[in-house]
Amino acid sequence: MGSVTTHVDVDVPIRTAYDQWTQFEEFPQFMEGVQQVRQISDTMTHWIVEIDGIKREFDAKISEQLPDERVAWHSTTGSDQSGVVTFHRIHPECTRVTLQLEFDPHGVVETAGDKLGFVERRAKGDLERFKTFIERRGQETGAWRGKVERPVP
Repeated sequence: MGSVTTHVDVDVPIRTAYDQWTQFEEFPQFMEGVQQVRQISDTMTHWIVEIDGIKREFDAKISEQLPDERVAWHSTTGSDQSGVVTFHRIHPECTRVTLQLEFDPHGVVETAGDKLGFVERRAKGDLERFKTFIERRGQETGAWRGKVERPVP
C-alpha cells in the first residue's frame, strides 16, 4: 500500500474550508485528473478519473464526517483506497487542511509512479488548487453539515 500525507494552510475560516470540502461535485474544479464526482447519497459518491490516459470509475463511501473536523472515506468498488481530510483552526481566518491517503497501486506504472512521488505531488497540487479556489471565492459554494459516525468495529 502506498500512503501520502500533506497539508495546506488556507486563508478562510474553518467552517468555510470544511463546507467547501463537502461539495464533492466541485472537486473537478481543483483536482487534477478528476473528471466527475457525483453525490449518490449522503455517504456515497461515484468518481470518474483519468490519469495519464487511464480512465477509471469507482464508488467511495464516507465512513466518518464531523463538521469542521474531518471527512473520512474508502472505496467500495475499483482499486483499494481510503483517506481522511482534517481541518485545524490556525486562527479565525486561517485553516490547516491535512490530507492523508492510502492506496493500492496497480501494475508497474502505478507502482513506479508511487515510488517516484507522483501521487504525493498530485495530492499537494490538488490542495494548493483548493487553496486558490476557496480563497478567490471567499465563501463556500454550498455545505453539508450532517454527521456520519465512525462505525463501531
